[in-house]
Amino acid sequence: MSKNVKNSNGVVYSTNPDFVFEEEVPTETLLPEKQNLKVLLDKKARAGKKVTLVEGFVGDNEALTELAKLLKNKCGVGGSAKDGQIIIQGDFREKILEILHKEKYKAK
Repeated sequence: MSKNVKNSNGVVYSTNPDFVFEEEVPTETLLPEKQNLKVLLDKKARAGKKVTLVEGFVGDNEALTELAKLLKNKCGVGGSAKDGQIIIQGDFREKILEILHKEKYKAK
């Protein structure tokens, strides 16, 4: 029995003999002035708890994690970053907008 290795796009096994795994092309991180970020409040599917979402980040995961770390430290709360989205626990929309503008990001 062979081992199935799951890759980043979720495909574990294919019966197609011509199937080729597509490698993700690393996205280049845009400059902060060229980023177009949206700051939203969300409480859907979170048991009524509020979280602040920062969406629209274009770049690699390392830069996204750095920005998330900065926002979490400045707000003094927890959160996470993945798939071009930063989740900050609580309603910190105004504070996050201020921080992003100080760091020269375009944000609404």
